[in-house]
Amino acid sequence: MTDVDTGSRDRLAVAVLAQYRMATTEQMHLIISPNVRIEQTRHRLMKLRGEGLVDRITLPQAGRTRVWFPTHYGVQVASEWPELRGRRPPRLVSDPTAARLRVSHTLTVTETGLQFLLDARHRQETCRPLDFLPEAHHPIGSGEAVIPDALLYYQRSRQGDGKGAMLRAFLEVDRATMGPERLAAKLAAYARLHGYVPAPPPGTRDQMAVREESWRRHYPLFPRLLFVLDGTGPQGVATRTDALHAAAQDTALAAFLRDVPVLAAPLVDVLHHGPAAPIWLPPRPGPGPEGQLDGDTDAVTGTHRAIAHRLHGLRNAPTTGPTTTARTPTTDPTMAGHSVAHRIAHRLRNPVRRLSQGLF
Repeated sequence: MTDVDTGSRDRLAVAVLAQYRMATTEQMHLIISPNVRIEQTRHRLMKLRGEGLVDRITLPQAGRTRVWFPTHYGVQVASEWPELRGRRPPRLVSDPTAARLRVSHTLTVTETGLQFLLDARHRQETCRPLDFLPEAHHPIGSGEAVIPDALLYYQRSRQGDGKGAMLRAFLEVDRATMGPERLAAKLAAYARLHGYVPAPPPGTRDQMAVREESWRRHYPLFPRLLFVLDGTGPQGVATRTDALHAAAQDTALAAFLRDVPVLAAPLVDVLHHGPAAPIWLPPRPGPGPEGQLDGDTDAVTGTHRAIAHRLHGLRNAPTTGPTTTARTPTTDPTMAGHSVAHRIAHRLRNPVRRLSQGLF
């Protein structure tokens, strides 16, 4: 069937790349036009490239996967649209060489967001392509800022006659390029953001007024914090989770951890089971029996289930809930140690149906 909504899809493609920074052809296809043939998405991207709005690089070591990114002109055009107005401009890649140096981490972030988008579609809930905002900037004073890899908006389905709850999450995608201690130190940074109250400018009348934390200007509740762990095997995941556990024992973080759900999961589990599956670990043990963790935690609702058997990587246990149909893997779990670009190339050579399964 011909894609008749050409102008709208062109605009969405440019907006997605302006916001996400980079995406492969397959990722763009699943984000903007999953109901048409991928050849139509390729043709659309080539047309936008001819118009100077996007450009691409080819990864020779990953099955010649093509990776798309916006040009300066494309970002300039997209920043004037209402759906992107007020967003902080992305840190652009200036040329194909710069794009190639940033591709691994950026594609991993894009793939993580794509999994939430696919689950929302399957569950008939709301997570649109532009509800995933990479590098959301949050000042914490003295010229410092907390910049999560992404901010995610996800709206639950309606319950009865009411409106579904809007859920928010900060995502930190770790590819094992930094030590476990540096990863765990991000907990303290988010705790600072949680408690940060900006001082009024000197001499202003409201200097003695009651002030509130800066995040409350943007969110009714502080977004939950999700760590997605990649670039390492089960032992590396365990080491990094242990570092988060150790950092969470700091009494200075007690108020933050009491108010904000903080969870971690391997990316291979997110890809294989979907983000709605019981794959998320809390950052510290709870008071469960015999010292075990107190339950699997859902990425969005915080629902707890038994998790002791999931501490060391991917398991094929069925998802609990009203349905037990297993999620068809979007990637081979044996590819856990490979880059996202390699996994995507592997997926292109070994196509599988994409299904999201499990309940948030």
